[in-house]
Amino acid sequence: MASFLHDFLAPDSIAIIGASADPTKRGFKAMTGLLKGGYTGTIYPINPNADKIMGIKAYRSVTALPTAADMALICTPANTILSLLKQCGENSIKGAIILASGFGEVDETGAKLEQEVLRIAQQAGVRLVGPNTSGFFNLHKQVNLLALDNVRAGDIGIISQSGNILLALALEAESNGHIGFSVYVGPGNQADVGFADYLEYLGEETNTRVATFYVEGFKDGRGFLEVARKTSRYKPVVVYKSGSTEAGQKAASSHTGSLAGSYQMTVDLLRQVGVSVVENSDEILPVAEGLGLLQQASGNKIAVLADGGGQATIASDRIAEAGMELADLSDATRHALHNALFPQASLTNPIDVAGSTDANPGLLAECMTILSNDDSVDIVFLVGMFGGYGIRFAEELRQEELSCANAIISLAGMTDKPIVIYSLYAHVNPEPLEQLRKAGLPVYDSIEHAVKIMAALSERGAYIQQSPDVEQTTAGPVIPECSQLLSQARSHNRDLFEFEAKSLLRHYGVNLPVELIIRQDADIATVLNTFSNTPLALKVISKNILHKSDAGGVKLNVLGSEALHQARVDIIDSCLQYNPDAEIEGVLVTPMARKGIEVIIGMSRDPAFGPVLMFGLGGIFVEVLKDVAFRAIPLSRNDAISMIDQIKARPILEGVRGEAAVDKEALVELLLKISAIVSIHPEISELDLNPVIAYDDGYAVVDARIIIEQTVKS
Repeated sequence: MASFLHDFLAPDSIAIIGASADPTKRGFKAMTGLLKGGYTGTIYPINPNADKIMGIKAYRSVTALPTAADMALICTPANTILSLLKQCGENSIKGAIILASGFGEVDETGAKLEQEVLRIAQQAGVRLVGPNTSGFFNLHKQVNLLALDNVRAGDIGIISQSGNILLALALEAESNGHIGFSVYVGPGNQADVGFADYLEYLGEETNTRVATFYVEGFKDGRGFLEVARKTSRYKPVVVYKSGSTEAGQKAASSHTGSLAGSYQMTVDLLRQVGVSVVENSDEILPVAEGLGLLQQASGNKIAVLADGGGQATIASDRIAEAGMELADLSDATRHALHNALFPQASLTNPIDVAGSTDANPGLLAECMTILSNDDSVDIVFLVGMFGGYGIRFAEELRQEELSCANAIISLAGMTDKPIVIYSLYAHVNPEPLEQLRKAGLPVYDSIEHAVKIMAALSERGAYIQQSPDVEQTTAGPVIPECSQLLSQARSHNRDLFEFEAKSLLRHYGVNLPVELIIRQDADIATVLNTFSNTPLALKVISKNILHKSDAGGVKLNVLGSEALHQARVDIIDSCLQYNPDAEIEGVLVTPMARKGIEVIIGMSRDPAFGPVLMFGLGGIFVEVLKDVAFRAIPLSRNDAISMIDQIKARPILEGVRGEAAVDKEALVELLLKISAIVSIHPEISELDLNPVIAYDDGYAVVDARIIIEQTVKS
């Protein structure tokens, strides 16, 4: 079904409520933008105190219009919005853009007004952009309600929670002279229309080749992920997420009233569904341009062709840092390069032509063709001074560079491998580079930006190569005993005891050792008969003691009858000293786990993204280094594998200093089982398996905690 936003974001008629001839007013800017931009639709200025504005007949109110407008831009203060929306509804206006601030981004009173605005709009049948929005343009319809100068129509769609970010991008595009925009919307507070709606619209918008977002906070992150999972397969999606620090999160929250949330978690979830995430604001347009032009790469192996050793080295460093590889060139490729270049040329990737092209820049196209024919190469990266040979050496070389540019353009049309170009002369934009850009080949003035584009191309290619029907873990049938455990705990207003949490996990196929409970001294004999001479771990069972170690509620390596008895007494005494009111159900007994690699698996329900799974190595890796990975539930097998592969400490799992690698497949299966359990039981609000000890032949869940949401959302 087509997005409802098409109804009013490509308007044939616009009502400007608060239109003005006063240059200081937003209503003046909107009128100016439409007239200067050559808008061919109908403009309805609304102003009760004017007969004409800028030579166009004005109307006293929305209800006085001769026919319904497709869209209304409301330029008046917050206290006028309710009555104006009612009028828009009476006039059958489909959508309204509210510029005014003073709503949920300010205080509780503003939040209540925002809710009332939404209620009135829904009653009136009017969809809302904003409030607190910077505005909107659709340059292919000549709609420029921001009255920005020198913005050109192009194929990059922008949704930005900051008007200044949009202005910065527009100025950057004006400066480089070759990037244009299709649609821009400032979503503001997203009282009604949210990021998921805008993504669905840009995914369908025919003039948009890449959907680009500046996001301070998601209100419906789960909805955005669901749309992105589909959209990113046929159209690149780029997101810059602000709030990577605590200070940034606070600033974002005060700006739009959005919950910024965990930055790392948000980035991981976006990448899970094929979104290209940029980490620096100066990368937004270069990455968007590169993805829009080149779309994807089939892999991450790069062939670097350079006319200078220094820049070849820099390019190699940045490629490695980005997680890509220099392609291992075939013997046939090196032989062909040897025949084309001077003897002193370096034929090992990165290729340094070593002066071979100084008098013959056309050789660059020949070498690029050779590299593109190598099956081990996924992207060809030209690095150096192409475009500047005629400037640096001799004017006569300019014509040869133009011929070389034509040859590169022809090569790009014949190969499905992206061709990315970095040139020292990109900012000068000499004719050969201008020729490349006009043909749709990206040229960059920064090696770092070029590498970011290549990384984005390879990541998107890897996502697209996954089957579109990648099976996520299905909820499966509910096991009655597990529902009974959860219901019983909820009826007593508590979370699951550890032994109950492990019982639930065991019912759903998680491997767990046998456990017993000592409630009285007589139970010790049963423990000894069951576990014989095995060293044991003892842990208190109490709904009042969450952190058992802090309360002295854990004893390890306990062996024998006397030790068992004394450990039980010590645990109970310590816990009652820690919390005299604690209700102690008993002591949980389980065999000591053998040594291995500690990992942690956790789940929480994020207010914007819903259930999210976390994986990482335990101890210092999670506590200090925050070396963890996140994925939205439900997981696919690819998701589970990528979580394990993502963490920086992965080499420890793969085996170091003679240690055996852990059973990765067992960890993958455990992650998938937890994903399924959480999907089956929405009552589970948090789940922690910490630690899980990973072995070369499986794993051991040492501790498990399940927290229950007392009121389950439908």
